[in-house]
Amino acid sequence: MYEDSTKDLVSWMKVLFLTALIVLAGRQFLIQPLSVHGESMMPTFENDDKVILNKISRIENFDLIVFDAPDDHKLIKRVIGLPGDRLEMKADRLYINGELVEEPYLTHNRKVARQKGHSYLTEDFAEITVPAECYFVLGDNRLQSVDSRMFGFVPKEAVLGEVKFRFAPFEYLGAVE
Repeated sequence: MYEDSTKDLVSWMKVLFLTALIVLAGRQFLIQPLSVHGESMMPTFENDDKVILNKISRIENFDLIVFDAPDDHKLIKRVIGLPGDRLEMKADRLYINGELVEEPYLTHNRKVARQKGHSYLTEDFAEITVPAECYFVLGDNRLQSVDSRMFGFVPKEAVLGEVKFRFAPFEYLGAVE
């Protein structure tokens, strides 16, 4: 009887060890939970929203990423420019590689900006080219966002992952688009 108990205990310890190993490996290399801090992405994300990052995503224009900022904070922003993209902002309109690109996620913030007396949500900037191995990022709440307009391009190695899923608050549970 003592032998069976010992075998059961060893079996359970193996299962628990393997489970912990899988969870830790997944968190290290595949996904990571994170809390959103600040208002720079409102209304897309509110302060204290909880999200899951995919660490192995291929980043594309308008993806939402988390990265280590120059001041050692983790920031969440929208990727506007990929390596090699030419970007320009004229009269609150974004041009990527010379073509006008709609930004429907800014509709609410444009209304708020006008209510506060601002002509534009995003100030003009002359054409820039995103360097290799870098991204140009902007917050959705551009009047309150510290982003590539202030600190420059985000190196690929600073990117922690792409935001794929929100798990809190519960009413917004689901995939992030």
